[in-house]
Amino acid sequence: MAGHDSIELELFKNLFVSISEEMGAVLERTALSPNIKERRDFSCALFNHRGETFAQGSHIPVHLGAMPLSVQAALKALSFEPGDMALLNHPYQGGTHLPDVTCISPIFVDKTLRFLAANRAHHSDIGGMMPGSMPLASEIFQEGIIIPPLKIRRRGRLNHEFLELLLSNVRTPDERRGDLMAQMAANHKGVVRLEEVIRTHGLRKIQRYSRLIQDYTERILRETLRSVPDGTYAYSDFLDDDGLSTASIRIGVEITIRGDEATVDFRSSDPQTRGGVNANSAVTLSAVLYVFRCLVEEDIPFNTGLMRPIRLVLPEKSVVNSAFPAATAAGNVETSQRLVDVLLGALAQAVPDRIPAASSGTMNNVTFGGQDPVRKIGFAYYETIGGGMGAGSGHAGLDGVHTHMTNSLNTPLEALENTLPIRIRRYGVRRGSGGKGKHRGGNGIVREFEFSVPTQVSIMSERRRHAPYGLQGGQAGKRGRNILISRGRKTILPSKVNLEAGPGDVLRIETPGGGGHGKKG
Repeated sequence: MAGHDSIELELFKNLFVSISEEMGAVLERTALSPNIKERRDFSCALFNHRGETFAQGSHIPVHLGAMPLSVQAALKALSFEPGDMALLNHPYQGGTHLPDVTCISPIFVDKTLRFLAANRAHHSDIGGMMPGSMPLASEIFQEGIIIPPLKIRRRGRLNHEFLELLLSNVRTPDERRGDLMAQMAANHKGVVRLEEVIRTHGLRKIQRYSRLIQDYTERILRETLRSVPDGTYAYSDFLDDDGLSTASIRIGVEITIRGDEATVDFRSSDPQTRGGVNANSAVTLSAVLYVFRCLVEEDIPFNTGLMRPIRLVLPEKSVVNSAFPAATAAGNVETSQRLVDVLLGALAQAVPDRIPAASSGTMNNVTFGGQDPVRKIGFAYYETIGGGMGAGSGHAGLDGVHTHMTNSLNTPLEALENTLPIRIRRYGVRRGSGGKGKHRGGNGIVREFEFSVPTQVSIMSERRRHAPYGLQGGQAGKRGRNILISRGRKTILPSKVNLEAGPGDVLRIETPGGGGHGKKG
């Protein structure tokens, strides 16, 4: 590539990323729910006319790897026209789980579809059997309303009938309406900005650099793979359970490196489960792309170019490639984390100095809702809670952070207590929970919710039975715990549970620590 091309490539890479980041800024600032506005549980990206990513913001890994499949599903199902916008959340059409709603906008040049802008945001309720739409369910229909690719805007006009149907199936329609409008505003910003860039630089140059960016990402990943010794590396780990039985669930992988290509084979994983820990193929692909991106030391853009050197082998109707109508609420948030753990565990055999010990391995999902007697409205809330980061060969793990497939923030206590009938009694570091070693694993978090009104609660968590592993002689991180304190009595809760909390009850979440690395001297 000529020198001026290399310079221009960097300029256009940052230009495209800045559009995605600006989309995210619009979504964050205009959303209503704390989950999107405060926690930033959303992602934005740009796609070519085939639905392949060429730019994305620094958002949520589990969203971004899967979004191309949603965009491609929309392209297959719909005939786009200028001014259209589509919505979908269907986990078996490129979605991750039902609360994650994807908004897609086509970008036309000379009446021809050339690009698309899209964002995905986690809604704190999308219907279903429990507030927050993250219940212990045995089929996807219990988890919320299923949205196949449908147009929320047609030629610039809002599809009121579709919107009202959607809002009639959720517990917090005003908040959902506000968040959906924020998603549409974010896409509009992406469309306007990319159209400006096309007018300034010309369509041919933008198409060229959208391809070159993908080629660049592919080339750097292939160079990285060549630095990994050829061989086959196997590893397995377990999910605690599926919430409906007590049996642990195996996720196994074999990674075969040959030159500049990798085959990732999950055929040793267990069949899909009755409970909602099933990951669809989009979630599994996201985890694989995330891990291989992490192998690359350079700051390369995350795009479809990452997929080209990787061959993915997935067993049908398995916990890593589930089939409709299997429940999927925790597959996106919990199974994705274990997928990362097994992939890193395998790669640690090939490049031990480059792979950290296991992080907390769970997003510690808490959802709850009910009726607020003061505001006289229903409420629904969702959040993930950080944990300990795994230690590496040259560093200790960080305390109390979100790791791997989640990249969200915590919700400030002021925002929580101002908008919901709860009080946060405690929020701090869980001292002593990181695994010991030459380098200590990061500590987890303690967070206590005190409910002021009768509240329905769902917990989807992991690493309550199987601890986050240490590496190279480092010890495992401490397992997490869920505790309900009611009338002075403490009850240890399972890793996944639906429950009814009364006024004055306290839910205590103790998140896992990260694994340690190396033997202590």
